[in-house]
Amino acid sequence: MKRIQQTAYFLIVLVLGALVLKEGSFIFIPLVWGIFFAFALYPLAHWFEQKSFSRGLAIFASILLVTLIASAVFYILLNQMMGLIKEIPEIGENVNEKLGRYFDEMSLLLGEDVFDPDHKADVFSFFYPEDINQTLFTTGKSLTLIGIIPLYTFLMLYYKDFFSEFLVRISSKNQEEVIHWVGDSGKVIQSYLAGMIRVTGIVSVLAGIFFYLIGVEYFILFAAFIAIMNLIPYVGVFISSVFAILYVFLTTDSFFYPFITFLTLWGIQLFENNIITPIVVGSKVKVNALAVILAILAGGWLWGISGMVLFIPLTGILKITLDRSNQLSPFGYLLGDDVPVTEASENFWKVLKRRMASGKNRK
Repeated sequence: MKRIQQTAYFLIVLVLGALVLKEGSFIFIPLVWGIFFAFALYPLAHWFEQKSFSRGLAIFASILLVTLIASAVFYILLNQMMGLIKEIPEIGENVNEKLGRYFDEMSLLLGEDVFDPDHKADVFSFFYPEDINQTLFTTGKSLTLIGIIPLYTFLMLYYKDFFSEFLVRISSKNQEEVIHWVGDSGKVIQSYLAGMIRVTGIVSVLAGIFFYLIGVEYFILFAAFIAIMNLIPYVGVFISSVFAILYVFLTTDSFFYPFITFLTLWGIQLFENNIITPIVVGSKVKVNALAVILAILAGGWLWGISGMVLFIPLTGILKITLDRSNQLSPFGYLLGDDVPVTEASENFWKVLKRRMASGKNRK
């Protein structure tokens, strides 16, 4: 009976917590982003303080420097985006023309009864300006939250001593453990954000070079889009690749370019997952793939795109918290990446490596 009560309490807390997070997303999303950026900007702000800047001025200079860099990148992307939007009606007409040609060719092969040449669906009607205006309005409404994030970041950095004293007072019996938890959580956030910024830069450069070589006009925009969507593991790369391949298909007259685009983006993804990310990001966020996928789905349901990005390091922090509890440490192990795999028989790669090793020993 006690076990049932504990399970019921856990489910009640879980459901209520999810409702609070979902309904309070307008408050929590910029707050969590502000906390993350505060941890990320702390080394820079601390460096300014060491140069005899006052704390407020040091924090302001750090935020201003990052904002100027981000604004310059955003300005370049905005110019390319506006150029692409102007071409959307022309792209839509190109789609209808191509679809009409394909339907005519298929009708010759399969018969006119299969396809009605006079009935060509305008499948890309959502590309026209009246639909784009609604999309941009919704996006702009969401982007108003961005103005609150620098304020949260400034206040978190400015009152860091105040929050430290709060943690010391609330954890009078285990101050050292709480301080270590905060330090480890901060390292997870700093490592994840700094590493993903580096990975985003590398992926954008690789994708940009490829798009430039095949003659894509808005190569900077598509390279940045793929790199930013790459922050969402598994899901983001698929979505961005589909849009990029579709654009290449609509603006070229050969299937070779969409095909080579698919192969190149797939190769960049493999290179990023297996080489770049392990080296650049490291193993600070030690969470297995299943937990990452569940975090992405839960974050997308609760907070949209922001949740899909934020819930990955938050899951890493949750694992650190669970590992420090004797009763909850098994759940921390469940989130970890130390996953034993026991195979029923020796797989192909192991057999091949063993035979190669034995061949070298004979020589």
